[in-house]
Amino acid sequence: MEEMYLKRKIDEYLLNWKADSDRNPLIVKGCRQIGKTESIRHFAKVAEYESVIEINFVKDEKYKKITVDGYAVSDIIKNISLLDPTKAFIAGKTLIFFDEITEFPNITTSLKFFKEDGRFDVICSGSMLGINYRKIESNSVGYKTDYEMFSMDFEEFLWAKGYNDEVISGMLDHMKTFTPFSELEMSVFHDLFRDYVILGGMPAVVKNYIKKKTFEGSLSIQRQLIADYKEDIRKYAEGLDQTRILNVFNSIPVQLAKENKKFQVSKIENGARFRDYRGCAEWLVDAGIVNVCYCLNNIELPLSGNYDIDKFKLYFGDTGLLVSLLDEESQEDLRANKNFGVYKGALYENMVGEALVKAGYKLYYYKRNDGTLEEDFFIRSTNNLIPIEVKAKSGKSKSLKNIISSDKYADVSFGFKLSASNIGYSEKVYTFPYFCTFLLKRFMKTFTPIE
Repeated sequence: MEEMYLKRKIDEYLLNWKADSDRNPLIVKGCRQIGKTESIRHFAKVAEYESVIEINFVKDEKYKKITVDGYAVSDIIKNISLLDPTKAFIAGKTLIFFDEITEFPNITTSLKFFKEDGRFDVICSGSMLGINYRKIESNSVGYKTDYEMFSMDFEEFLWAKGYNDEVISGMLDHMKTFTPFSELEMSVFHDLFRDYVILGGMPAVVKNYIKKKTFEGSLSIQRQLIADYKEDIRKYAEGLDQTRILNVFNSIPVQLAKENKKFQVSKIENGARFRDYRGCAEWLVDAGIVNVCYCLNNIELPLSGNYDIDKFKLYFGDTGLLVSLLDEESQEDLRANKNFGVYKGALYENMVGEALVKAGYKLYYYKRNDGTLEEDFFIRSTNNLIPIEVKAKSGKSKSLKNIISSDKYADVSFGFKLSASNIGYSEKVYTFPYFCTFLLKRFMKTFTPIE
């Protein structure tokens, strides 16, 4: 029986890439186990290459020798053929797929030559690439295209559940016309979203859930993924203290559960100092494991350059993995009763942060030093800075209203609230259900505020 393939956003991207006659070699980067290799293999099949040459530098270390004679295409092909004479190089009809290039970043030096040669399509892929990226960047600048892949977002989860694009454009239409969802729509989407929050978007976890139609087995898969991440940290953290990176990783759930979610080094271990931990959070961000949300200095545009590099929150790149790190009682409660209990705020904030990053946004928040004003996230349109409040319950958004009504913040004229409530508008605050977050970027393309 053929393994189930889950439709992904990269599918369309890869077909468009192949359709471009001036395409560069492609590097697909992203965290481990998010489906990179599977999607590239699927594309190779759909795109009907006559020959697909897949080289995995972890499984087959002997291929690290293919550049001994230099990086010219003819030398590389000659050496691959020496190692495996069955591999066929057919000009114009061959895909060369270098997988796990983290183990052999030097291969990227050849991309320039493959581009100039033009006979073969080349895709490279690897997890933890962010770590080695500076090296790769200098090797192939100007001769490659990068694509960053994430674990599945809510849209891909809906596809996996059998919902089509019509359903998704229907959701977007509700947002564009500010038409509330029906009671049935709210209940169906909300339930699906809760399942997605508990499972996260790792393809192995989602496939297991689609096959079994329950959460059975999902927790052990998630915990294995966490163990693999920790293994990767031990393996790839060069120069930086691995123990410290692991300490940061392990303390994220604890810190997110607190009211003040700002990441505090002092909470990691007794006597921990900020300077000892400099670079550890960045390492995890580079590896694609966590998302960083920086604190803005001022509530004004532009966003870049207007934040404090030493003040940030850390969120998991996949909320399902955060959920899997909660204690046993919470697991029972979550999987049986879907009760988000004590972590409610943290889970929804993590989920919204994840959805924003997957939609292409960077994360920023604001907290005044005296704690009297704080806002979860900010995005921008051409002229406006837009505060986003995440509400676990549908309470009043005091900070949000203050920011909008104050004369001090000229760049802010309205805000968004994401909560369990339906679509609504009042006093310059647009409310959307959480499950719409993945559509925010598309919504912003045509959005004109009601003023």
